[in-house]
Amino acid sequence: MEITKAVIPVAGWGTRSLPATKNVPKEMLPIFRKPIVQYIVEEGIGAGITDVVFVTNQNKTIIEDHFDRNFLLEQLLARAAKVDMLEEVRRVADMVNVIAVRQKEQLGLGHAVLTAREVCRNEPFAVMLGDDLMFGRDTGIGELIKAARTENKAVVGVIEVPRHKVSKYGVIKGTEFAKGMYTVSSLVEKPSVEEAPSNLAIIGRYVLLPEIFDILAGQKAGVGGEIQLTDALQGLADRDKLIAVKLQGQRFDAGDWVEYLTANIYFALQDEELRDELVKRLQELLSCPS
Repeated sequence: MEITKAVIPVAGWGTRSLPATKNVPKEMLPIFRKPIVQYIVEEGIGAGITDVVFVTNQNKTIIEDHFDRNFLLEQLLARAAKVDMLEEVRRVADMVNVIAVRQKEQLGLGHAVLTAREVCRNEPFAVMLGDDLMFGRDTGIGELIKAARTENKAVVGVIEVPRHKVSKYGVIKGTEFAKGMYTVSSLVEKPSVEEAPSNLAIIGRYVLLPEIFDILAGQKAGVGGEIQLTDALQGLADRDKLIAVKLQGQRFDAGDWVEYLTANIYFALQDEELRDELVKRLQELLSCPS
């Protein structure tokens, strides 16, 4: 199973991050020295992705531009002899082939995936959501792609969450057949604590089979009046074509302010030039009376 395309839905308004996202796409908010979307793309590249399909809208072209050449900026950096910066901006422009398709109505994640149908056609493909940042060796979408190739099935990424938080996620019911791998029998979108079949919550990493498009095309609106991807995944589960993989490593929800700020600190602490001074300042702040 060859998987070279990743669909990244970016058409949403990012209301959880307002007012910061009033005029700047959520995906372009910086985490340390890079925008959120660049981390997502780099994760995909590390797993063998060569084509990124942005499902976007008319107000999000800045995301595509980030992965294009900026000749004026390059000339300015060249004249200033800022060689390292020049190499970095060129690296970003050359890292991946970008394809953009418009989601003209905001009808849910399932609809966003369906919008990419003509680009993905008859190929299995990855889906990566910008809210979820995954970091760590051999984790994230690469882990799912490896499982999809081994099992020849669609795969969803899951993590364990506290029971009282299950209502924020899609949750799976499954049987573990190998360490951290589950045959999925059913999925529930944002269940109550009492109705949740487990505490294994679906996060924004998927590897899907092309037949998902036919399921989505014939699907009625679900929770919130939207075309829910979770409902379409149930169609794959009913055909015994869906497994789940428990993801390892660090995960940050970039739409949550605490998680977003924690991710910034996490990456800044990896920078040897900043680490000591940052730790000093954080200790000073934490010791100040509230």
